[in-house]
Amino acid sequence: MHVSLTPKLEELVREKVESGLYDNASEVIREALRLMQEHEELRRLKLERLRAALATGESDVAAGRVTVLDGEDEIADFFARP
Repeated sequence: MHVSLTPKLEELVREKVESGLYDNASEVIREALRLMQEHEELRRLKLERLRAALATGESDVAAGRVTVLDGEDEIADFFARP
């Protein structure tokens, strides 16, 4: 497989290898891809939790488990409660 990098990315890879953190460019690229995969998995999990929370909220609204607040004063009072 051949990968083309911008000069800036090539320099970054070279710096990582020269720092001694990695033995070669392939290790740098593998680590970058691993981190990208981890980031995508975290994003997927967050989205999954957000969808579950939204479904819970929609269910609560449909079942009438809501509090209607009219105006800034009612909202402020509601959030000021212990």
